[in-house]
Amino acid sequence: MSNVVRVAVTGAAGQVAYTLLPRLASGEVFGPNTKVILQLLEVPRSVFPKAMEGLEGVAMELEDCAFPTLQEIIVTDDENTAFNGVNYALLVGAAPRGPGMERKDLLMKNAQIFQKQGSALAAKAATGVRILVVGNPCNTNCLIAYRNGKDIPQNQWGAMTRLDHNRAVGALAKKAGVANEEVTNVTIWGNHSNTQYPDFTNAKIKGKPATEVITDRTWLETVYVPQCQERGKAIINKRGLSSAFSAANGALDHVKSLLKPTPAGDWTSAAVISNGEYGVPKGLVFGYPVRSDGQGNLSIVPGLSLDTFGKSKFDATLKELLEEQDAVKDLLPS
Repeated sequence: MSNVVRVAVTGAAGQVAYTLLPRLASGEVFGPNTKVILQLLEVPRSVFPKAMEGLEGVAMELEDCAFPTLQEIIVTDDENTAFNGVNYALLVGAAPRGPGMERKDLLMKNAQIFQKQGSALAAKAATGVRILVVGNPCNTNCLIAYRNGKDIPQNQWGAMTRLDHNRAVGALAKKAGVANEEVTNVTIWGNHSNTQYPDFTNAKIKGKPATEVITDRTWLETVYVPQCQERGKAIINKRGLSSAFSAANGALDHVKSLLKPTPAGDWTSAAVISNGEYGVPKGLVFGYPVRSDGQGNLSIVPGLSLDTFGKSKFDATLKELLEEQDAVKDLLPS
């Protein structure tokens, strides 16, 4: 077993990471012939002592699993240590929204975290590192990290809309009464928030346009779209906790997609840095339909069209992302 991959995970004592880490360590993602070194970051003891204590407990559990593919676990509260030589960085940790906190306050609090992480990644990560921002608001957190770590090419950065994509696939499959794998060509446009647009007009079910299989347009517009947009809130209302294992699964699916070519004729969803595609301003981190070459590179699918309904949803999520960018503009290096 000669291959070794270094994977950084931030917020590594949290619930999303608790689900994610054993699957990274087990060989599921990188295969049985690749050793994994996990470099796990939490907030310093001086800020929140229980975070590092919790992370040490997680590391003990990983050791107790005795995964053949897990070579080493590094536990740290220092970004430079966590990102040193990493091939993949999953930025899961983010500041939560507190009582009475305005969205702009949340953006600014997270900006301070992702400024430091972007700079540390640029200084310490391996040359071909692939970065996925999971911690919310992930699109704008990714923008902040990228702008503070621009020595890393923009095509190596991304934010997670794969959770939303999976939710959208599952909802269409359930309504149509088909297997999940029979739903293809789904897109999550825009922000990983309740303004996202789960595009059913370009989706297919068993190779046919989804709108020909599910002919109830009212359901698609007034039930399906809001259901996808508000799914996270609905889960919190049911279980009293956030959707941790489905979020972890979405992050892992994103990484798996980087490692395997997208099937011909299909695509998946990811938020990537725009070069102006579909009229989105350059530099904005926006959810697009993407294809993978299996070598770590995602390309935006060109030439899709949106109807009047879809365009209105696209414009709404773009507006929100531009407002978020404006809120943190003073923290974005040119």
